[in-house]
Amino acid sequence: MEKSILCRLDSSAQRYPEKVMFKDESQSITFGGFNSLTKAVGTFLAGKIAPGEPVAVMSGRHALTPSCFLGVVRAGGFYAPMDGDMPKTRLNQILGVIEAKTMLVDKAHLETAQQLDFSGEIIVFEDICDTPADESLLAERADSITVTSPLYVIFTSGSTGVPKGVITSHQSLMCYIDAVGKVLSIDDTDIFGNQSPLDYIAAIRDIYLPITFGASTFIIPKNEFAVPTALFNTLNREKITALCWSVAGVELPAKLGAFDEGKPEYLKKLCFSGSVMPCRYLKIWQENLPDVLYVNQYGPTEATASCTYYVVKEKVDDDTVLPIGKPYDNYRIALLNEDNSPTPMGETGEICVSGPILALGYYGNSEQTEKSFMQNPLNDKYRELIYKTGDLGSYDLDGNLLFHGRKDRQIKHLGHRIELGEIEETAKKIEGVTDCCALYNKPKATLTLFYTGQATSKEIVLYFRQNMPAFMVPRKLISLEKLPTLPNGKTDMQTLKSYF
Repeated sequence: MEKSILCRLDSSAQRYPEKVMFKDESQSITFGGFNSLTKAVGTFLAGKIAPGEPVAVMSGRHALTPSCFLGVVRAGGFYAPMDGDMPKTRLNQILGVIEAKTMLVDKAHLETAQQLDFSGEIIVFEDICDTPADESLLAERADSITVTSPLYVIFTSGSTGVPKGVITSHQSLMCYIDAVGKVLSIDDTDIFGNQSPLDYIAAIRDIYLPITFGASTFIIPKNEFAVPTALFNTLNREKITALCWSVAGVELPAKLGAFDEGKPEYLKKLCFSGSVMPCRYLKIWQENLPDVLYVNQYGPTEATASCTYYVVKEKVDDDTVLPIGKPYDNYRIALLNEDNSPTPMGETGEICVSGPILALGYYGNSEQTEKSFMQNPLNDKYRELIYKTGDLGSYDLDGNLLFHGRKDRQIKHLGHRIELGEIEETAKKIEGVTDCCALYNKPKATLTLFYTGQATSKEIVLYFRQNMPAFMVPRKLISLEKLPTLPNGKTDMQTLKSYF
């Protein structure tokens, strides 16, 4: 394996200098141009940061954003991507965790950046794009990187109300990309259609599969996902062959009748992840595109995006429940009981992941890291870390892993992992809320907040919209005189679920 992702980028740029690498609705950049741009950004940043330092990056949904990320890596650092559309409270929380001295932004997000609680230096991407590359300096910074150096920090929901920064290394990323590329048979003829926000874990496929295999990525305008006919027209105009989408992204076109108007003519590969696929919608894709390779993925950010896969060879029915399959290359899966003993075949246990694809931990949070990344209890001979996902699973007779939901109070909603405890911590900050409990109605995909106090539902929703990402705003609010409790004083969640 190469020393870093930069080796792969240099190789692809040499092989495909004039080929389009990333494209959006208004601009595109070739492999050669992308590589040169990362060197310009990297040269400038190398004068600002030391090797191994983080840089916060806030750039929009466009073709040049990945060059911001890789420009940071050229400087010997690692990047922490931020979505500028998130509430400022959330962005400030991320900045408080990452403690970066430098923030790289595009011009469109400069005003937002200036309004944040950030005392470091803000650098505008467009102002440094013409920096002459210092190859000697860049070589020095490249030499400072090892396979286990951090590549990026992506933030997920945290139960304490503070987001957790998951640190991924070059090695973990390359292991995952190689494994996914093998299953999907990715090559330099493939063109990806990007759905995921570029700061989100799912976007690493759309960024790093091209870098590794010489494929291309088209960044689909966000608004088109609400207009399926426009979405399919774009997929055909751009000759998209591969999609790595959230389950919600796959579900919506089928739900809204997109196939009544046409179909993606060039599509060959479709993988999906983030939540359980309702097969009544996958069935519509299969009926219209029977020759496409369909792959169901499962896995947490802490294991570099996805750790298992299942190739859907059967024709699904409305009530089909797909397995989450077998581990990717370089991933190992174990099922453990509550006492950390191995779960017998056919029984349900907690899904645990090990291998070189594990995250380096949570940034600036050694306590949570040691709690979540622990010595494999089935191995007392040498150091082997595992990550306990909090998800429950079992094996079927074919050796495929089946998913049985969450062990704790972490949920998957609209493709995002959310700690219900964070919803509650946020609600408790609202004046007029005295007590609360957040629950998730999985069949209806509805985030519900039960609360006591004088606050109105309008006040609560407004506070959430101002301080939390849209996917974390409770859709249903229920005011109670008092939350029901169990004899031990804990909230009686079963009684609250009767309100569903």
